[in-house]
Amino acid sequence: MPSTVRIVCLARALRGFGDGFATIVLPIYLTRIGYDPIQIGFVLTSTLLGTAVFTLIIGVIAPRYDLRTLMIFGAALMTFTGLAFPAFQDIALILLVAFIGTVNPSTGDIGVLVPLEHSMLARSISNQDRTKVFSNYSLVGALSMAVGTLAAALPDLLINNPGVYGFRLMFYAYAALGLGCAGLYARLPQARMTETSRVTPLSRSRPVVYKLAALFSLDAFAGGFAVQSLMTLWLFERFDLSVSAASLFFFLAGILSAFSYPVAARLAQRFGLINTMVFTHIPSNLCLIVAAYSPNLYVACGFLLLRSALSQMDVPTRTSYVMAVVSPPERTAAASITAVPRSLASAVSPALRWGLVDDCFFRPATGRLRQPSKSSTILRCFIHFVMSNHPKKTSKLPQAVRVP
Repeated sequence: MPSTVRIVCLARALRGFGDGFATIVLPIYLTRIGYDPIQIGFVLTSTLLGTAVFTLIIGVIAPRYDLRTLMIFGAALMTFTGLAFPAFQDIALILLVAFIGTVNPSTGDIGVLVPLEHSMLARSISNQDRTKVFSNYSLVGALSMAVGTLAAALPDLLINNPGVYGFRLMFYAYAALGLGCAGLYARLPQARMTETSRVTPLSRSRPVVYKLAALFSLDAFAGGFAVQSLMTLWLFERFDLSVSAASLFFFLAGILSAFSYPVAARLAQRFGLINTMVFTHIPSNLCLIVAAYSPNLYVACGFLLLRSALSQMDVPTRTSYVMAVVSPPERTAAASITAVPRSLASAVSPALRWGLVDDCFFRPATGRLRQPSKSSTILRCFIHFVMSNHPKKTSKLPQAVRVP
């Protein structure tokens, strides 16, 4: 494995570990300092909107700057986030930190560093190894995120009645992980793409990338109703789940998601990238519907774990597909432009979730508890059905539907 790939994967592991406990710590911390569910929904929306804006900026400027420098800047933002969240309690300042910062409230790999790492990896590997490397990259991220969810229980285990203080320590740990990422990125080779200085970030591949971005954003909008931070809050309020129990549950879910990545690579080799994306997501979303209507915690968690084993199989295949249908100079821009609509679309959902169902969301007797999960899942199934016909409608695409 090239040294660049090892460094990027190690940095991905540090980021994943931090994101793992941050997805659980953030909503609980905000609850402890007095925020209500509607305010928490807006904070999560702010994190996703900020991710989208900064990712778009990266996509525009990356072809003209050194990738290593931009990655170090992203790691510095991660450190800033960990230091700033525990420093403020005013809602306006929290929203600002959420917008600028790098906390990822979902299980997916989103953020300003994602297109940069994807581009760095794509430059360092052959086309034959592309899907395998991205699958391993996703596996490392998912495993580290799963371990990170266990770390969310550390304040309860190490400190008697930790309260808000224990959660602030976790944010400081998040900042330290950002410093570790910066140190790793500093060891990467320079990757200035001078060959793109006289061309637009996207040229020949623009129609294909825009079409993919539209499809991915529709899927992300529905998925935003069930990001991990909101799922954590739902489990706490619906079933009175403890922090330790939630950490264990999301650890198991993360392990199942992690080992779905190499399975996805094998399925892609046999059935093609698009088919793997589509026909693993449809049953995973059906599991989400059943979990939403489950009568008790054990049934709900069982179907949510089954969903975790299927729902992330599109991550390495989607990345490999985007990298395959664009030329090498366009890869960073393509990664950003397909990621930004996903972030924007998913950013709308957390705020809408609380606005649609109001304070009755957590009351089983109202019958309104589970509607967002049901409607969003039906939408996602429809989108993936549409995607199954995508290769037929784009016959001029490069031959990247199947993995070499």
